[in-house]
Amino acid sequence: MSLIANLSAQQLRRAADIKDKIQSLENKLGWILGSPIKPVAVAAPKKRHKMSAAGRARIAAAARARWAKVKGTKSKVAPASKPKRQMSATARAKISAAQKARWAKFKAAKK
Repeated sequence: MSLIANLSAQQLRRAADIKDKIQSLENKLGWILGSPIKPVAVAAPKKRHKMSAAGRARIAAAARARWAKVKGTKSKVAPASKPKRQMSATARAKISAAQKARWAKFKAAKK
C-alpha cells in the first residue's frame, strides 16, 4: 500500500470521493437499521460561554474604579475624613510667649 504523500492529486480526489460515498452509505444503513452503526461525528463548533448580566456589571464597576484611581478622581463613596485638630488655649499662650521672647532677644542683640 502506498503512502498518501506518494499519491497524485487525481488519486487523492478519487479517495476523498470514495470516502464520502462510504460515509453516506453508512448513514443510510444506520437510518434503515435504526442507527446501530454510529456515524462518524464531525467536530461541532465550540459553544460560546455567555456571561451573566451581574458578572458583566461587576467587571464594569471594577474597571470604572481602576480608571478613577488612575485619573485621580474620587469615587462616589468618599472615605470618612478626620476632624481638624485644634490647639488648646494654654498651648497657644505658651507658644506665643516663647515667640515673643525670641523676638525680644533678637531685637536686643541687634542694638
